[in-house]
Amino acid sequence: MVGMTEMTRTFGLELLESVLNDFPGVFLQHQEFSFLLKERVCPLVIKLFSPNIKFRQGSSSAASPAPVEKPYFPICMRLLRVVSVLIKHFYSLLVTECEIFLSLLVKFLDGEKPQWLRAVAVESVHRLCVQPHLLRSFCQSYDMKQHSTKVFRDIVNALGSFIQSLFIVPNAGNAAAVGAPAGGSGSGAQGAVQGGPGTGGVSGTLTTQAAFEYRGTWIPLMTVSVQGSAKATYLEMLDKVEPPSIPEGYAMSVAFSALLDLVRGITSMIERELAMEEAAAAEFREEMVSACWCGLLAALSLLLDASTDETATENILKAELTMASLCGRLGLVTPRDAFITAICKASLPPHYALTVLSSNAANLSSKAYSIQGQNVQIISPSSESHQQVVAVGQPLTAQPQGTVVLTAKNIQCMRTLLNLAHCHGAVLGTSWQLVLATLQHLVWILGLKPGVGGALKPGRAVEGPSTVLTTAVMTDLPVISNILSRLFESSQYLDDVSLHHLINVNGFCRTCVWEPSLFAVAKLLETGLVNMDRIEILWRPLTEWGAEALTALIKAGLAYKHDPSLAQNQRLQLLLLNPLKELSNVLHADIRQKQLECVLQILQSQGDSLGPGWPLVLGVIGAIRNDQGESLIRTAFQCLQLVVTDFLPTMPCTCLQIVVDVAGSFGLQNQELNISLTSIGLLWNISDYFFQRGEAITQELEREEEALQKQAQERGETLNRPFDPAPPFDCLWLCLYAKLGELCVDPRPAVRKSAGQTLFSTIAAHGTLLQQPTWHIVVWKVLFQLLDCVRTSSTTADKEKIESGGGNILIHHSRDTAEKQWAETWVLTLAGVARIFNTRRYLLQQLGDFFEAWEVLLNHIQSAALSKNNEVSLAALKSFQEILQIVTPVKDSDKAGDALAAMGVPPVLIDPLSASGPGRPLIRSDSLLERLTRYNGAELQAPPPGEESALEDSALWWSAWNTWYRMGTDSTRPPSGPAEKLSFIPSQPFLTALIQIFPALYQHIKANFSMEDLKKLGVILHGAVSVPISSDASPFILPSYTEAVLTNLQEAVLTALDVLQKAICVGTENLQVMYPAIFEQLLLFVEFSCKPPQYGRMETKHVANAKYNQAEWVALNYVPFAERSLEVVVDLYHKTACHKAVINEKVLQNIIKTLRMPLSLKYACPSESTWKLAVSSLLKVLSIGLPVARQHAASGKFDTMWPELANAFEDFLFTKSTPPDNLSIQEFQKNEAIDVEVVQLISTEILPFANFIPKDFVGQIMAMLNKGSIHSQSPSFTEAEIDVRMREEFSKVCFETLLQFSFSNKVSTPQEGYISRMALSVLLKRSQDVLRRYVEDERLSGRCPLPRQQVTEIIFVLKAISTLMDSLKKTQPENVDGNTWAQVIALYPTLVECITCSSSEVSSALKEALGPFKDFMQPPVSKVQNGES
Repeated sequence: MVGMTEMTRTFGLELLESVLNDFPGVFLQHQEFSFLLKERVCPLVIKLFSPNIKFRQGSSSAASPAPVEKPYFPICMRLLRVVSVLIKHFYSLLVTECEIFLSLLVKFLDGEKPQWLRAVAVESVHRLCVQPHLLRSFCQSYDMKQHSTKVFRDIVNALGSFIQSLFIVPNAGNAAAVGAPAGGSGSGAQGAVQGGPGTGGVSGTLTTQAAFEYRGTWIPLMTVSVQGSAKATYLEMLDKVEPPSIPEGYAMSVAFSALLDLVRGITSMIERELAMEEAAAAEFREEMVSACWCGLLAALSLLLDASTDETATENILKAELTMASLCGRLGLVTPRDAFITAICKASLPPHYALTVLSSNAANLSSKAYSIQGQNVQIISPSSESHQQVVAVGQPLTAQPQGTVVLTAKNIQCMRTLLNLAHCHGAVLGTSWQLVLATLQHLVWILGLKPGVGGALKPGRAVEGPSTVLTTAVMTDLPVISNILSRLFESSQYLDDVSLHHLINVNGFCRTCVWEPSLFAVAKLLETGLVNMDRIEILWRPLTEWGAEALTALIKAGLAYKHDPSLAQNQRLQLLLLNPLKELSNVLHADIRQKQLECVLQILQSQGDSLGPGWPLVLGVIGAIRNDQGESLIRTAFQCLQLVVTDFLPTMPCTCLQIVVDVAGSFGLQNQELNISLTSIGLLWNISDYFFQRGEAITQELEREEEALQKQAQERGETLNRPFDPAPPFDCLWLCLYAKLGELCVDPRPAVRKSAGQTLFSTIAAHGTLLQQPTWHIVVWKVLFQLLDCVRTSSTTADKEKIESGGGNILIHHSRDTAEKQWAETWVLTLAGVARIFNTRRYLLQQLGDFFEAWEVLLNHIQSAALSKNNEVSLAALKSFQEILQIVTPVKDSDKAGDALAAMGVPPVLIDPLSASGPGRPLIRSDSLLERLTRYNGAELQAPPPGEESALEDSALWWSAWNTWYRMGTDSTRPPSGPAEKLSFIPSQPFLTALIQIFPALYQHIKANFSMEDLKKLGVILHGAVSVPISSDASPFILPSYTEAVLTNLQEAVLTALDVLQKAICVGTENLQVMYPAIFEQLLLFVEFSCKPPQYGRMETKHVANAKYNQAEWVALNYVPFAERSLEVVVDLYHKTACHKAVINEKVLQNIIKTLRMPLSLKYACPSESTWKLAVSSLLKVLSIGLPVARQHAASGKFDTMWPELANAFEDFLFTKSTPPDNLSIQEFQKNEAIDVEVVQLISTEILPFANFIPKDFVGQIMAMLNKGSIHSQSPSFTEAEIDVRMREEFSKVCFETLLQFSFSNKVSTPQEGYISRMALSVLLKRSQDVLRRYVEDERLSGRCPLPRQQVTEIIFVLKAISTLMDSLKKTQPENVDGNTWAQVIALYPTLVECITCSSSEVSSALKEALGPFKDFMQPPVSKVQNGES
């Protein structure tokens, strides 16, 4: 240095560079030097750079105000060297300064800078690119800071921009080719390069030199440095003063190396960190990749498209692959997919890629990636580069040209793609779709076909046009094929998630759907085979996509316009539909879902033209099972609904039976109740369709039947058909009925109810269409079979309470056990069958075995009636009433029937509505109004003429009577066991209905109704009336106890007896022997008034004591019933008293005997009305019966009656029961009046006819009258008895009657006279005693009045004496005995003694007694002695 006075800038910079390079430690460790570096060196460098920054190549200096200093190569080059050293060693000190240096560097790459400047700048950039840790620092210091320049990204983008600018020849006159805007900010975004194929053709000679060629620009590629090191050429030219000329391609080559080194450096550094699992740097790694990927991708895609050299291509592909894998590992989906898309596009022929990758990856190829507000379009290969064509093949997509060509580079890219998939499958994720779609297309173009196990082998199937393969590619094919297979074999090393991506919806299964290539299917198979150990991961997507493919093919196949059309070409149609049907065997729900969705679409698009394919389609819809889940069943049901609503008319009639079966199977499935119910509705719609199209269906089915018969005969077989021998159309109906029958016994009550209603409605509405013999099958195979099943299920149903119906649905207590729910079904079914029997009676009777059917039906009714369920038993009786036509069918006008019969219309079809006029037979009319009316009112067919009395068949009626008798005896038989074990007591409504049936039934059997039958009836009536009521029902059935009302049951019982007696009345002589039995029955009922019947050993409570809420049994109030029965007895006796049978069977005696009970109880009767009615009835009966008795006195038939009658009188008139304390005087007098009536009856009806009456009886009567006329029961009165009321009136009447009888001149025998005389003397003697005692007591008592009772007695005696005097006056003197006279006269003095008494009442009575004596004061005319003159 000594002696140097000045120093050139170039030398100074070299010196600076060597000092910085050799002693970095000094500057880093000593602050003084660091300060120098910052304050002196950096500003100097920046200042020296200024000419290079300002200079624009090609701008004339005239335009600028001051002359610009030209960049000077030696200084510029040395400055860049210094900058490199500064950045390399002192970056940490000079962060801000480095930002300025780097920004300058980026600007030097600009297209407007001189070539040599750009070359040295590229070399400097290259130097940076081989130092990944530096790049990392840039990224951390600038790109990741919020407001800093994105330096790292700018460097990468500038490189890309630089490469791109090299391909654009300035001033080539092609405006489209010039389009790289200089990035002012240094972000150097690559302009979207568009335009047609190359700008200029270049001779087709193939050069061996490695080069890039793009749109006519050809750039050779040189070897500039060893991989990974930046060996610069121009930065080392320290001896040159003038800028050297840069050879063509040099800058490109350096930039290319820089790119590759950049990729290599970044990836290796990040991978190292990933291997060491440095979690902290994750954000930085992502930022680094995010910053550089766009620029890299743009540059690499362009180079790949332009590359003509295999090695260069290999390097580019490797860089893209590495980046794709790295992005995948870091989870950056968008960049990963972008790199993969680039490789995929390069694999396929030019322009081809656009179609595939835009259809398969529209989300990628159409997206422009935004880089800080500027768009970088992903490059689409467009150069028709001069590559060796190695294969010509058929495109997989619909291309305009017939064939596509593959070049060697395409094959090379394909291998990279395979490599990517093979080595980096785990990070591909959703981009498997791109990879596999591309591979699939390549495989197709190369003509590889799947072999056994899914491996692809060269060789094209016959169909395609020939594929041209050069020998070059032929040697590659086995390798490619092998790699392809290995690729899928290696899927076994993927983790589960990646495997799922590979297989899944986003994986290549998408590709199998619309493409004819078998690639996807083959590879699916292969992947499945190698991953057997975890098949469950792939099973769903694998099979699902298989199904997807299959269904798509089938839909497409059916939609295609074949020639001949599918309707003509049955074989093809079945070929297409069969696989769809076979999917039904797959148990997986997703597959079935696909299959059913396919069916739904087929129906919607081709439903009209399925023709012979219907059985298969219906088979698929109907292949449902209970384990299939609701959604599947719902989809299948949608299909069925569509079929029933739209396609019944278009399908062959032979398929209608399948439709019925399928609809039935939906009813039976138990996953979805609503579907079951709706499918029953569909069956009703189907039946309607049958009804409307009956004619057409019949014809078609019969044609079909004939054809089948013919075939069967040729083969020598018999035709096996369900429901033979019914005609085919009837079979269709029978299938429908049978299906509904099955649904009627479904476990779910709602389904049973709905099916039952539908079954019976269909039979009622459309039954007229059936042939007569078919009815036989309906009755035996459908209806009775159903009744059997229902009966069995009901009797075995569970009695456990069902808590609630799922969710919060409450179940009503009448349906809260399975048994109660089945009861409802039983009721419905029985009622339905009975209705059919009733409405189709005349038709069914023409079948041979109507009687057997009738018996079976009655048997069902009987078992239902005797079931231990009130609802069922009552309904059974309703059905019984219905089939007995107790509600009689309306008969139609006969003339219409005659008119139709005259025309030869079979009676079956005569419908009551058809009688709109002669000459219009109604055979299956379709008028809506008529059909509706036929549904509603016209179910009852009028009998054909001349068969009016069809049901008079007595066998049927007697069969019904026997059933009634069995039901009656079983239901009214009282329980034999102890009361606790009460099994079941029939309800009142049931018993009422049962008894109400009898009158109607009797009308038909009265001709042969015997005494035996009457006895049976009596037992049932008695039993029914004895049944008690449960206390909880009593408020609804029983009237309040005070009301004298009969229950319905009692009314019914009396009505039944009434019907009988009326029938006997008008009947023949031999019927009248039944009268006594009827009396007997009624008298039993009369006894109930005092002695209610027992029901077995059951404890019953009086209704007033029963507690409403306890399960107790209440005896009914039998009094009103007994009293009504008694009235009936009186009435009946009135009519029948003179009948022989009534006389012979001692009916009168029985009546008296029965009445004796309430008469003797009198006040002790349960109801006061009873004894009063008994008395009045007795009086009425005697008034009719006594004359008859006297008439037949001689026959002795009434001998036993008289003592009975005497006892009855005795028991009543001198009852042992005391009147209640609260009886009022008025009441007492009313009751006394009744006693008087009885005595009057004796005086008018009995005593005058004493000579016809047994003497004992008369004696008993006299004794009774005597007893009644003696006023007091005992001569001495105690104080307690004073209050006993005297029956004065009664005593008086007795006395009068006695006297009247005593003095009657009709006394036939001395004995009678003796009785009466004796009675009279007793009376007179007693009177004498009473009078005497009274006189004495009166004398003794002084002022004290005598007791009331004694006064009453004396008054009575006085009245009796006056009565006696009156009687004597009226009597013939010869009729009176002398003794009597003597006694009467002896009374006189005693009477006179009484005159002194103080009581006014006694005085007036005495006056009345003394008055009559004056008539006897004259002496008699002749002397009478001992009653003889």
